[in-house]
Amino acid sequence: MQAKAVVTLAPRQIEVQTISVPEPTPEDVVIRVTHSWISPGTEGSFIRGERINGETPRAPNDPRPFPLITGYQKVGVVEWIGAAVKQFSLGETVFATVSKVNGMHFATGGHVSPAVTHSSQVYALPGNNAAPPVAYSGLVLAQVGYNCGARPTIHTDDAAVVIGDGLVAHWAAQTLVHRGASVMMLGRHDTRLMRFRMRSQDRRVNTHSEDALTVARTWAPEGVQAMIDTVGSVADLEGFIPLMKHNGHMVSAGFHGTRGHMDLQHLRFGELTLHSPSGWDIDRMTATRDLIASGALQTEPLITHHYPVDQAVEAFAHILNRDADALGIILTW
Repeated sequence: MQAKAVVTLAPRQIEVQTISVPEPTPEDVVIRVTHSWISPGTEGSFIRGERINGETPRAPNDPRPFPLITGYQKVGVVEWIGAAVKQFSLGETVFATVSKVNGMHFATGGHVSPAVTHSSQVYALPGNNAAPPVAYSGLVLAQVGYNCGARPTIHTDDAAVVIGDGLVAHWAAQTLVHRGASVMMLGRHDTRLMRFRMRSQDRRVNTHSEDALTVARTWAPEGVQAMIDTVGSVADLEGFIPLMKHNGHMVSAGFHGTRGHMDLQHLRFGELTLHSPSGWDIDRMTATRDLIASGALQTEPLITHHYPVDQAVEAFAHILNRDADALGIILTW
């Protein structure tokens, strides 16, 4: 079976190709993709050659995992259903994570259509038309943000600080707002920070022009209950430890590469909890989907670019060049 895919052949070398994909099994669903959402952090580090799998940084002597098809999130229309699959129907619009591919370093990939996908990696979309399908096309990454914001113990008006102004940071902040926290977002890009819809009790801080710790001491004089790091900065996490409430919560969701060493003894003085969320599961995906449907999580306002899949090289250039104005980048199929 043939499919179109966005293939990384070597570091920073991307092509749109026709590839071979496995014939579907009775447990599979075949999806004609309409939109796929690029994950800037994960996909960028794979394409730059910084990882050898989802959570393992590449050491100097590790083989490079090419060719590969990056990505893990898309929406499309069901055009074939295996005999063992009962929960979907032909013509239904669904979300899918990774799909099966041949001839690549990894046996699965994201940006491929038609997408032969095991039914366990396919999710029904709400039928209430609360949001268009493209709003769900970044569901895995939105779930990472949800997971960050859902992990800490939060009471109404607790102070929560989010490090970063990327997609995960925005969805973590939105989740914390939904849970009743007062949120401070720290970032380096005004165009991204302005996409955080603040209330009167929230703050945006551009760390190029303001000292985050100084602002946080004034903003949260009783201490910070939750600290969410979405950029992979041990220094920032450790810097906020003196400002944390007793029994506060810290969440590390950024990719640290080989720079993830932290002295856990520092957490003991305040009896702080450290969370390290990763990946996805059905409960978190379902909860995130439902929050998008309800409007509690906003995805479309974070979309900055749409590209037809044949212009995938141009789309990924925003990520590889670290374009500060790019957030949500959608490939249309």
